[in-house]
Amino acid sequence: MKKARRGSHFDDFLEEEGLRAETEAVAIKRVLAYRIELEMKKAKLSKSEMAEKMRTSRSALDRLLDPANASITLQTLERAALALGKQLKIELA
Repeated sequence: MKKARRGSHFDDFLEEEGLRAETEAVAIKRVLAYRIELEMKKAKLSKSEMAEKMRTSRSALDRLLDPANASITLQTLERAALALGKQLKIELA
């Protein structure tokens, strides 16, 4: 027998409060920053070397790796992926 659900889903709450898109953007950015850092460690790239391969500044790379900074461009993500020998794949689910 299935138990009746009490209350609402957290996603519903975030939607009602107008926070869902922002919350999801921050979560996605945290994952991206973590994955980029892992790939940099695998490739044994310092931040300076990574920034040079991306043809950007070290401060721009720091913004990319900052999990709290959700404002990042697709171009920057693409440059990071290419610098790591990866492809950037984006999909709507």
